[in-house]
Amino acid sequence: MVLVIGSTGTGKSSLLRLINGLVPHHTGGILAGDITVDGISTQLVRPGELAHLVGIVGQNPAQGFVTDIVEEELAFGMETLNIPPDVMRKRVEEVLDLLALAHLRNRAISTLSGGEQQRVAIGSALVMNPKVLVLDEPTSALDPIAAEEVLSILHRLVHDLSLTVVIAEHRLERVIGFADRIIHIAGDGSAEINLPEEILKRSDIAPPIVHLARALGLSDVGLSVRDVRRMTEEIRNSGKDIAAPKLQLGDISISTQNLSLTYGKKRALNNVTTQIYQGEIVALMGRNGAGKSSLLTTLVGINKQSSGSSKICGFESSDLKGQVRRERVGFIPQEPSDLLYGQSVQGECQQADKDCQISPGTTFALLQRIVPSINPETHPRDLSEGQRLALALAIILSAQPQVLILDEPTRGLDYQSKALLVGLLKNFAKELNRSVLIATHDVELVAELCDRVIFLAEGEVVADGPTLDILLSSPAFAPQVAKVMAPRQWLTVSDVLRAVAE
Repeated sequence: MVLVIGSTGTGKSSLLRLINGLVPHHTGGILAGDITVDGISTQLVRPGELAHLVGIVGQNPAQGFVTDIVEEELAFGMETLNIPPDVMRKRVEEVLDLLALAHLRNRAISTLSGGEQQRVAIGSALVMNPKVLVLDEPTSALDPIAAEEVLSILHRLVHDLSLTVVIAEHRLERVIGFADRIIHIAGDGSAEINLPEEILKRSDIAPPIVHLARALGLSDVGLSVRDVRRMTEEIRNSGKDIAAPKLQLGDISISTQNLSLTYGKKRALNNVTTQIYQGEIVALMGRNGAGKSSLLTTLVGINKQSSGSSKICGFESSDLKGQVRRERVGFIPQEPSDLLYGQSVQGECQQADKDCQISPGTTFALLQRIVPSINPETHPRDLSEGQRLALALAIILSAQPQVLILDEPTRGLDYQSKALLVGLLKNFAKELNRSVLIATHDVELVAELCDRVIFLAEGEVVADGPTLDILLSSPAFAPQVAKVMAPRQWLTVSDVLRAVAE
């Protein structure tokens, strides 16, 4: 299992697509050197002729689906290779069980959550029995438990079936324990290949426990929670717990009262009642399919078939339209490219400046703060997933809305871009006294950024309270530093340093 790491936009996805020939056969470009897969040069064959050898899952699984139903999607690839029906049926059943998809087999793919779609995409690659499996951010839309299950399955396939797995991933805290080697791509395109412990001794891109080990001056970087726990026993025993900061809350900006939503026979939301205040940053968490995206789209007035009430800044969600919506709510869905329609990054930014009646160049300057390396002439569709998200975020933030609602805002963002995003959102909420609501599976982001967590399950609110209380009460959703330092109530590296200093 080989892990590919690098900053947003350095070429990780291009490297993965080189393995099955999509680059340059479909994308163009000039390729020097050679790539062989199982002895076959990718220069000499088309990507389709490597389909039996290489399974690939892209950053955005929805773009790769061909059929409408989960079971049909799993079977489609095997049908194109003329695999006998009895073999196909057996493989489909195995993959349904392997990825916990059996209960979704007859569901329309369009009705699945982003995380469920990601599992289907991984399943449709695995079912072909490839020798090489290439995955681009396979856990970005998965909750922590589902991510660990998928990675454990891949780890088992590597060890038991001699499968080769190549993964590009930004959330290193999830993957690092499974990787045998790392390919680190630098900003200038150069690459280093070595063991994880060797790369992470020097790399700026590293999971929180590595930053913790460096900050505390430990002798070893430590790649697992268990290793770092052994090395920090003395610090845990001597440090003091720190009090959570007191919040000065403003008026109510978002409120829901007995909000319910059904899709056909499926109940997505069930009597959700909550309030979010000005100046507050709130995380919406829960497993895949819990109803997070449904709640966000209902709040911004996209889902009309709901019952109960939802209000933003005093307006009923259903009344939010046009200029009123733009001034009150900034919403970025799970797929940020839905908001982009210009022919270049510069065109998008100029249009945003014009729409918001702000001085020319403001939106592009904001984009440069989040991801500095974007070329203004690039077409938005040619950006990486993280760059596209940054562009959508810059466009929405330039309007300075009263409420900012984000669905999975860190998909495709590296640690540096994520740190900049945290700074931007804190500034937006605290200094401008605005509200931020984020649906996310990124527990590290929640620990750094959020004041409060609302936890959903089966469309119902099952927990609602301060970030410290909610994250520490669930082993699955606790950030890495909290696992290392338990039972101390420290969530981040800065919490630990502050406690040790006291």
